[in-house]
Amino acid sequence: MILLAIVVCEVAFWVAILGGLAARYLLRRPRLGGVLLILAPVIDAILLCLVAVDLLGGGTASWHHGLAAIYIGISVAYGKRMVAWADAHFQHRFAGGPAPERLTGKPYTNKCWRDVLLTALAVVISAATLGAIILLVNDAQRTAALWDFFRILGIIFAIDFLWAVSYTIWPKKPARALSPTAL
Repeated sequence: MILLAIVVCEVAFWVAILGGLAARYLLRRPRLGGVLLILAPVIDAILLCLVAVDLLGGGTASWHHGLAAIYIGISVAYGKRMVAWADAHFQHRFAGGPAPERLTGKPYTNKCWRDVLLTALAVVISAATLGAIILLVNDAQRTAALWDFFRILGIIFAIDFLWAVSYTIWPKKPARALSPTAL
């Protein structure tokens, strides 16, 4: 049931974002767009409630519950950034806004390090969610599957950290423009 809830919440998250942007730029209804965009964090809260209800109702934690905690952490930490990214692309495509900037060199490296901070926040939120679930259920046998997710969170952070280190050492180069003779 929780896996289905995660999938439904993920789809609903993006429907709320795309619906909000469509209302804002295609329908020219910014207030409706704002209301739909506000639904995105509400959807995360609903997922958290579903996980709590499932486990407090006697359910045994599985990888689905751990995945829900990671989803919530990433959604909270990166949510504003994801909405801003989608907004910039929507504005460019449908409202004559400027093309989103493609970062290279030092600006891209700086973005990678900001991502490390966001990933750290996502890991902390996910770990806190897992810890809260474990404490709330207060049954080691029913929450045993959640302990492995702390290691997974460490791996997620390590990968993002190494990504930033790699672009610090080898900065991203701008794409080469095709010369007329290459066409």
